[in-house]
Amino acid sequence: MELTGKIIAEFNERGGVSNRTGNEWKVKSYVIEVPGDYPRKMVFDVFGVDRLQAFNIQIGEQLTVHFDIDAHEYNGRWFNDIRAFRVDRGQAAPTAAPEAQAMQAASAAAAVSQPAPQAAPQVEPIDAAPFEAPSATDDLPF
Repeated sequence: MELTGKIIAEFNERGGVSNRTGNEWKVKSYVIEVPGDYPRKMVFDVFGVDRLQAFNIQIGEQLTVHFDIDAHEYNGRWFNDIRAFRVDRGQAAPTAAPEAQAMQAASAAAAVSQPAPQAAPQVEPIDAAPFEAPSATDDLPF
């Protein structure tokens, strides 16, 4: 999956040593904001010293982030894990959601196919029957 937006926050780098392999690890989290009528934000992680250095993400940058989503269970609770595996720079304009692109294309097509406005047709007035009070034999509630 991928999102294009602006990096609006970053968190402190975390690290440690794996109990299983004994190797050192580092991870850093960022927040990306996707523009639109209702801007969306997502927190994602960059895992590994090599990726942290290669991506070199800065606050305020406009990026396309490619990521994997996974979930894991811990003590009966489930947690999402969103990890970036690729970052692209230099996009001229952020990509909108597919639904928004479809709506924009449909409205543009509708605007092109709209006929020229015409004068409204004349409407004749309707003779309304005068109001009659209900009779004693009328048992309808309306």
